[in-house]
Amino acid sequence: MSRLLLFAALAAVIGFAPDAPVTRAAEPKPVAAAADGNDFFFKPNDRIVFLGDSITAQYQYSTYIELYLTTRMPKGNFTFINAGIGGDTANGGAARFQSQVLAEKPTAITINFGMNDGGYGGFNPDACKRFAERTSAMLDMATKAGARVALLSPNAVDRRNKSNGKQYVETQKQFYAPLKELAAQHKVSFVDQYAITRAATDKMEVDDPMAKKAVPYYDGFHTAPPGGLLMAHAILTGLNAPALVSDVAVDASAGKADAKSCKVGDVSVLPNTAGVSFTRTDEALPLPVQKDWLPMLPYTNELKDLNYYGLTVKGLKDGNYVVSVDGAAVGTYSAKDLAAGVNVGNATAGPVWEQANKVLQAINAKNGLVAARFNDVVRFNAPAWLADVAAERKPAELAKRMEKIDAAQKDIYKLAAPVTRKWDVKPAQ
Repeated sequence: MSRLLLFAALAAVIGFAPDAPVTRAAEPKPVAAAADGNDFFFKPNDRIVFLGDSITAQYQYSTYIELYLTTRMPKGNFTFINAGIGGDTANGGAARFQSQVLAEKPTAITINFGMNDGGYGGFNPDACKRFAERTSAMLDMATKAGARVALLSPNAVDRRNKSNGKQYVETQKQFYAPLKELAAQHKVSFVDQYAITRAATDKMEVDDPMAKKAVPYYDGFHTAPPGGLLMAHAILTGLNAPALVSDVAVDASAGKADAKSCKVGDVSVLPNTAGVSFTRTDEALPLPVQKDWLPMLPYTNELKDLNYYGLTVKGLKDGNYVVSVDGAAVGTYSAKDLAAGVNVGNATAGPVWEQANKVLQAINAKNGLVAARFNDVVRFNAPAWLADVAAERKPAELAKRMEKIDAAQKDIYKLAAPVTRKWDVKPAQ
């Protein structure tokens, strides 16, 4: 992928402020097993390298994974490096694994090859054998270096808007079959992203056969922002990402509140239990749901298994209620919905959304520095007559640019810091 296209892709994921709040119905609560995150692949202080082809180089699914980790762990101290190259294969990845991946001293690596390896046609057993061998070589190098690996099968192509999609989506299934066994052999994590995204696009074919609304990949396999969300959701949930952002349960009758992963204070109940107000200080931010993600929510479990930002209010009089944060409406819900619990994380407006969206915008800006460092310095190969000069200057230039990236990352964490906000639940007029 050209640098022009790369930066166009970076620009494509920058969010914009919506002009009206989105109302959501009641959502089921996240299952308890997904909430503790003890088995989550990514750990605080990780230095993460995303390795892959042009789909990785688009900075979409990787950016949304980064956004999740930054908002969910605002003291996580992560470093994110994207080592995607357009047109690359497992063979190319293995060839550059030492110089472009392990040289970065990663503690965690995601490997996402196979889209180009399969050849976009019928199944080729020789190509599959090479793919498995070169993938195994990368896993060997990573485990010997002590890095954790998440091996990913690629996303399934969308038959609705890929010319040979009907054939290739079946080839993919056969071609990626060795990956699960390879992951087991090398004792690394594995996410069958192909199977997850295939199930989603199969359902899209039924719901939207002409691809008018739900369009994850603009050409059938390279991601549009909705496809970046689809992939990030598949990868993160496959790696046991915690579902819960935070949760508040208010009993209006008793004037009391329980909280998970946040602090609640100043609980006040309107006369005749016609509404409540309270302050809420969250330990983390929800993902800022973008407007162009909305068509993908039915195929990503409405994000309740990844982005549950809960609010429950019991004991309210019947009717509809506006939920506001710092005076800005974020959604309208019925008393019945509020009693069951709603996921305010799917709102697309309000101060919490705006704060998280600033984090996304800052990540996109910072990733411009990451991309320039990788393409201009990491990948630079000096001619033989300049080899001695490059050997001397390249490490210094890499370090200088990483200092700027690290400084930008610190500023991002400042944007993600918790803020105490006033919440109001009042009757809709």
